[in-house]
Amino acid sequence: MNIPWHLYLMAFLYILAGINHFRKPGMYFKIIPPQFKNPKLINNLSGGAEIILGALLFLPVAKSFAAWGIIALLIAVFPANIYMFQNKKASFGLPNWILFVRLPLQFVLIFWAYQYTC
Repeated sequence: MNIPWHLYLMAFLYILAGINHFRKPGMYFKIIPPQFKNPKLINNLSGGAEIILGALLFLPVAKSFAAWGIIALLIAVFPANIYMFQNKKASFGLPNWILFVRLPLQFVLIFWAYQYTC
């Protein structure tokens, strides 16, 4: 099994991010827009999805499915990134320019995942 290093990196980053949802859930509750009810459920689902999809990237038979799942997840969590940019309490005190740059970064992450959909 010959897995490129950048796929290992992607898988590792999503697994770590997913684990962090359970280690520090309050951090994620803070960035979930208030119109989304049940932030605990949203946090658990998105964290669990990151761990599972990241792990599935290691399986050649599941790699494409995992990459499409990551793309869907990145689209689903985009409102949280917008909320962070618009709401000072959700911004973790980060400068606006960093929060603004983070928005198009989602498209870079989507493109990265798209490389593994075939």
